[in-house]
Order: sequence, then C-alpha cells, then structure tokens
Amino acid sequence: MKNRCFILLLMLCTSAAASAGPRIASWQTASGAKVLFVRASEIPMADIRVVFDAGSARDGAQWGLAGLTNAMLAEGANGLSGQTISERFDNIGARYGSGALRDMAWVNLRSITETASLAAALSTLAQVLQSPDFPVSALERERKRMLTGLKQREQDPGAKAEDAFYFNLYKDHPYGSPPQGSERTLLVLKREDVLAFYRRYYSARNAIIAIVGDLDQDRAAAIAEQLASKLPAGTKPPSLPPAPALNQTLEVKVPFESTQTHVWLGAPGMARGDPDTFPLYVGNHSLGGGGFVSRLYETIRERRGLSYSVFSYFIPMRVTGPFIAALQTSNAQAGEALHLLVDTVQDYIETGPSVAELDASKKNIQGGFPLRIDSNSEIVEYLVIIGFYNLPLDYLETYVDRVKAVSLAAIRDAYQRRLHPANLVKIIVGPERAESTSALPAAPPPPLRHLHGGGTP
Repeated sequence: MKNRCFILLLMLCTSAAASAGPRIASWQTASGAKVLFVRASEIPMADIRVVFDAGSARDGAQWGLAGLTNAMLAEGANGLSGQTISERFDNIGARYGSGALRDMAWVNLRSITETASLAAALSTLAQVLQSPDFPVSALERERKRMLTGLKQREQDPGAKAEDAFYFNLYKDHPYGSPPQGSERTLLVLKREDVLAFYRRYYSARNAIIAIVGDLDQDRAAAIAEQLASKLPAGTKPPSLPPAPALNQTLEVKVPFESTQTHVWLGAPGMARGDPDTFPLYVGNHSLGGGGFVSRLYETIRERRGLSYSVFSYFIPMRVTGPFIAALQTSNAQAGEALHLLVDTVQDYIETGPSVAELDASKKNIQGGFPLRIDSNSEIVEYLVIIGFYNLPLDYLETYVDRVKAVSLAAIRDAYQRRLHPANLVKIIVGPERAESTSALPAAPPPPLRHLHGGGTP
C-alpha cells in the first residue's frame, strides 16, 4: 500500500512539473541582443536559434528579398565556400538550418555539447551570421531554386489558395505579399539588394538568441556573446502598420483544374500577446482545431461526408494575424461545403461551445501540453516566440492555468467581438463552373517601376 501511494505521489509531482513548463532565464548581450535560455541536462545536446525581425513583411516592393537573403547566409562566409561551411557542420555532426516567414527570419544550430565539437560548430555559425559573402554565383543558384519553387506552387491548389487568401485579406499591407516572392520580383533582385537588406536587419539590437541544452548559464552567456558581438549594433526596424480592417465579404474564385476544390474562409484574427489569446485558442480547439473531436469535423465530415480534411486555426503575428477555416471537397460539392462551413463558423460565433465541448477541449489541451515541450527543439521554438513577441517569461509556466481559467462566457464574448460573419474572405480554388462568380486576381506582382525604390519600407 505504501509503495502504491509513493508511486501515485511521484506521478502527480512529475505531471505537475511537466505542466508547469521550463524555467526561462533572460538577459541582453553587450551589443544589445536579447537572450533566452533554458538548461536541459537530459542529453548532451544544445539547440540554438538566432532570430531577426527580417521576415517578408520587411520586403517592401522587393518580394522574396527576405527569403533570398536568409537562404544566402550559409552559401559563403568569411572566405569559406558554401560547400566548406556545410562540410564543417557535417564533420562534427552538427545540423544547421535557416528560414524566413512573414514576421521573422532565423538560423538555427543543433550540436553536441562536447567542448571541441560545440566550439567548432559555433565558430562556423558565427562566421555565417557575421560575415556572409553573398557570392553572385550562389545567388543565381538560389534565385533559380526559388523560381522553381514558384512553378511548383502554381501546380499546388493549396498554395494558390494560401496566396489568394493573404492577398485579399491584407491587400497592400506587408502581410499581403508572398514570402516566396514572384517571378518578376525575383528576376530583378541583385546582390546589392541582398547586402543592403542584411546590413539593415541582421543586427544585434534586432536579434533574439534562444538557447536550450546541457549548458550552465555562464556557458550560454558566452555563446550568446560570441554570436552577437561582431554583428553591427543596428537599430530595431519601425513598427509594422496595423492590419487593415475587413468591412465586407469577399468571395474569390481562382480557376484550377483538379478533382478537388480547396476552400479557405477567414478574417483578421489576433496578434501575439492579445488579451483574447486563450479564449480564442481554447474556443478554436472545439471549433476546428481539435481534429476528430471538433465541431467542423463532426458537422462537415462525419455527418455530411463533404470533406476528408476540415480544420480551423488562428495564426497570431506581430500585428493581427488571420483566422482561417479550410477544407477540401469534391468539385460537385464545393458550393454545399462552403455554405456549411460558413454556417458552422457563424453558429459557433453566436453560441460558442457547449459545456461538454469546452470540458473536452481543456482536457485535451492540458493533456497534450507536456508533449509540446518534451524536446529541446520544441522548447527553443517557444523561447523564440516568447522573446520575439515580448511575451512574459512565465508564459509556459502559466500556460495550463490560463487554459483552465477560460470560461464559456469568455469564449462567446471574444468570438462575437473579434469575428463577424458578414465580414469574411472566401477563397475557392477549383475548376470554373458556370454558376461561379467572377474572381479577383490572386496576388499579382507589383509593377516593375516600384522594384528599385529600396529594400526597406
């Protein structure tokens, strides 16, 4: 009996510790970079991610410039070729990666923490960050790769739906431009444009350094100084403009020959750190974010058999990111599926979840939370979000409690204030039908006369 009690107590303590989230330390480097650190001693590994406010929202009219700059960092640095850089990481088993989204661009490193191996990996990463060469030959290779990617997107109805959705929701706002660029913009980008973008945005005061691993804080601080010390101090870029309001419903048909029609429905949602974050998030779990137990899945797939895949989610961003509900359906059922999608979302806005739906959502979110922070790579991603969007350092520690605190009234109130059924963007990508309405064009490229006006907004 005593053994049983001890085991039960141990399980409860372990569960409580997991749900509390890791403790985060934070400070600034001498050059002004913000650092977030979590010690994780379970395995002798370190995950490091350096993030800059250098996403496609900073492209201006030069669509694709942020992505091109980020991809070029490891193509040559401090006289080292891209192949040499890759071999240096491979020879010590380190993994390098990079990427760019609308809000941010980043580089990341995973390495064992054995002293010599980590030192070699950090030395190469520091050169990539601080002394990129942007060789013209590599730029042309990357340009071709991005152009090939654009052609592949043209054959992907989901990608076409995404581009049309963002363009029609955000219009001339920086979020409305495609992060991957357009053929016309990519063809005219020059090395000088890439270099200017790097010098403007890849600076210490515009950087967040997230570190998770088998390190003490002194060693983490030394790593952060090594990565940031030779970056230019720089300044933070200006704030992005507010996202435009949506005051009408737009229904856009994008012709595409396929056996399935892709339907996207959405509206302005929320920014990171929004006071309505948890009511909207917990509410969406029962609307369309909870998979098999969501209302959209139950209504559209299970009861009516109109779609194999249907879901909804919020994408919180620096300024208001979108709310999206989407599905795929047979061409013959597209109109019926869209109508039911709109009706289900509208009903949810008006009534919110049931008591049973809310209870199931909370239990599912709470139960799954430990799995979302059970690896260094997952924790480092949370550190990036906390640091980049200036969320409180106890965000992960208080996460479960804030989920538990969400009420039915809070969800109804948040959804009725934030989402309006009369103001939606509807995107339908599929074969043209006689009964379909005329379509707005999907994300046309900017005119060439704007492309040489400078890379900063």
